[in-house]
Amino acid sequence: MTLAHELDRYLSVRRSLGYDLGTAERALRRFVQYADEQGVNHITTDLFLGWQGAFGNARRSTWGARFIMVRLFSQWLHGLDTTHEVLPRGLVPYRYCRTHPYIFTPAEIVAIIEEAAQLPSIYGMRGLTCSTLFGLIAVTGMRINEALSLDADDVDLDTGIVHIRCGKLGKERLLPVHETAVDQLRAYVAQRDRLLGRASVPFFVKCDGSRLGDCGARYNFAHVCQRIGLREPQTKGRHGRGPRIHDLRHSFAARTMIDWYRSGKDPAREMIKLTTWLGHANPDHTYWYIEAVPELLDLASARITDPHDREICS
Repeated sequence: MTLAHELDRYLSVRRSLGYDLGTAERALRRFVQYADEQGVNHITTDLFLGWQGAFGNARRSTWGARFIMVRLFSQWLHGLDTTHEVLPRGLVPYRYCRTHPYIFTPAEIVAIIEEAAQLPSIYGMRGLTCSTLFGLIAVTGMRINEALSLDADDVDLDTGIVHIRCGKLGKERLLPVHETAVDQLRAYVAQRDRLLGRASVPFFVKCDGSRLGDCGARYNFAHVCQRIGLREPQTKGRHGRGPRIHDLRHSFAARTMIDWYRSGKDPAREMIKLTTWLGHANPDHTYWYIEAVPELLDLASARITDPHDREICS
């Protein structure tokens, strides 16, 4: 069988276990395409190194992540056919380090939504969809792929509940949305279905009515950030470097925690709520924000050193 066929099977099996694999699929398909161009149908170390050399420059952490994706694929293939080589550990040395989050100000979020609404397209769907998508992520903190996976039935405009069926590792959860956000979602649905001439099954769509994809969402977000000065202008459709769409989620989490400290709430009691809301596997992943966001670290430190606050929390 071809590598492309084996990749389809591999992705299908892992997704059945609850993995999202959006980024991994893009990288692996490019790797398989390179192998096909080379006339190679079995994974080897030389094949990976050749792909790395032909791919272009990227950060060490980026190549470390790509290496892990291909290595996992090679392990799976080796289990089926030992002529596939398992890529050796340490071939691309790197140490995983979580990207420092960019915390948007409320004014920046408003600017992103307003600029996204101006994105041009034949029927106006691009601006309508992107502005609503970015706004929903900003006020709920959901992951980009969770939002893109939503179907119309997952958004109950009567009760204001968003049902996330495709969370990380297959976990589901319900998110109640504020009535002001529900009003925006209701307006989007009405305008979307008017432009399409029919009710839509996917919630967030492109002009042709198909579901907006991960690549399109990230490109449009990068383009908007360039337009408002949060990223350097680029040529040939490049994204450049700067705040990411995932930072809307980080900003939601950080602002929520900052509000706890400023209003005198006990973070230890509130943390489990936020962990559940964000769909984290455990609270440790949520506590990370305290270390990653300087303002949160200052507030947490002040709470620990303030005897009055210690007395309240005890």
